[in-house]
Amino acid sequence: MQKHTDPHTEGLPHRKPAAGDLSPQGGDGADGVKQPDPPQLVRGIGLWQATSLNVANMIGVGPFITIPLFLQTMGGPQALVGWLAGAVLVLCDGLVWSELGAALPGSGGTYHYLREIFGRLPGGRLLPFLFIWQFLLSGSLELASGYIGAAGYLNYALPGLNETLAEWHVPHAHHMVAAALALAVAAALCRPVRSIGRLGLVMCGGTLLTVLTIIVAGFWHFNAALVTLPEGAWRLDRGFALGLGGAMTIAVYDYLGYYNICHLGEEVRDPGRTIPRAVIGSVLIVAALYLLMNLAIIGVVPWQEAMRSQHIGVDFIERLFGSRAAAAFAWLIIWTALAGTFAMTLGYSRIAYAAARGGDFFGSFAWLHPVHRYPAISLFAIAGLTAVACFFPLEQLIDAAVVVRIAVQFIGQIAALHVLRTTRPETPLPFRMWLYPLPALMALLGWLFILSTRSGWMLRGAAAVVGIGCVVYALWRSRRRD
Repeated sequence: MQKHTDPHTEGLPHRKPAAGDLSPQGGDGADGVKQPDPPQLVRGIGLWQATSLNVANMIGVGPFITIPLFLQTMGGPQALVGWLAGAVLVLCDGLVWSELGAALPGSGGTYHYLREIFGRLPGGRLLPFLFIWQFLLSGSLELASGYIGAAGYLNYALPGLNETLAEWHVPHAHHMVAAALALAVAAALCRPVRSIGRLGLVMCGGTLLTVLTIIVAGFWHFNAALVTLPEGAWRLDRGFALGLGGAMTIAVYDYLGYYNICHLGEEVRDPGRTIPRAVIGSVLIVAALYLLMNLAIIGVVPWQEAMRSQHIGVDFIERLFGSRAAAAFAWLIIWTALAGTFAMTLGYSRIAYAAARGGDFFGSFAWLHPVHRYPAISLFAIAGLTAVACFFPLEQLIDAAVVVRIAVQFIGQIAALHVLRTTRPETPLPFRMWLYPLPALMALLGWLFILSTRSGWMLRGAAAVVGIGCVVYALWRSRRRD
């Protein structure tokens, strides 16, 4: 009898159901009747869609809310060195993601890698659990910062929006708008992944139009005399190191998303080739766009003014073309912001789904919509947590999202890749990073440098998240054993 082969999974290693796996394969029931297979994710994302989702995720509203904060970290345009250092860091880390994503393509990204690599070791299930634990916080904070930025530009595009809502007795109007946007984007993701891939291309197109408008307009009207450095800009002292650490933190926040496609590994066609190309390609594209956009802005808006701007994107356009053009451009920035959160929410919804399917999280999160095959409960749980996080201050959201993510996810993956290479030589590696282990070591040093420059309360908060997670894990495992 001819064996049936799924064209979307042909050539990939067969994943045996793990203990506690909540998505088992179909089989014979107790009465001998063949049981239908449960709904499965569909491999419908190709290279162009994967790269577009990454680029849209990486850009988002990030630079339009962080450029003033970025200039403040080092007190002048010398902060651009932070963009370059951040680009090198995420490129090195992107090679780690690429190798793991190509070798172990699956939903959930980091969760999947940590579980596959450490799950067989004594106590090895702790790291995957801690990742999900911190992700519920850091992922929601990261998404919320994007919606808060979008709400700020929406208030510019619709003057008096917050005042009108206040007259209607809507409390915390700005934050309520951000929370409503989070739920609206989640609703837009309730569709098949092939449709989402096509929509991702369209949204990425709008994002590139927004960024290229600033770059072209800025260099067309570029005034080199505005790009001046303050006295002592390159004095290499402790203040410079702390400022560079702050600049790199913001740069990493703006680059976050270069790994988004890894969260969708089960929905990617030919993941061994597609994932590394999408990750590396998106980092190079966005790094070039960010550098050009920053130069374009400070060549039109004096950096001393840009540091104090609340809406740097529209202030830039208003200076060149007037307030009417700025109001119209605000809608393009809103488009860009929602394109980023759209791609981010898509990837993040697959993380809790994968953990539940693997038996490491609440089982209800493994439920797929029977028709459109998307993890509905996981999707709206992430959206709900994000809506709550929208009520926190923006700067604290950015710092906390990066620090908590570094503590478990990025450093944990570097260790996981080392364990995979040294203890599991039988695992096929469709992509191998160049000059290993040098890029992985550079990424590790970069993450440790950022952590060393963060405030004590932020580091203590990250340590508390990890510590509480360990306690909850011990209680959870004890209950499962009982």
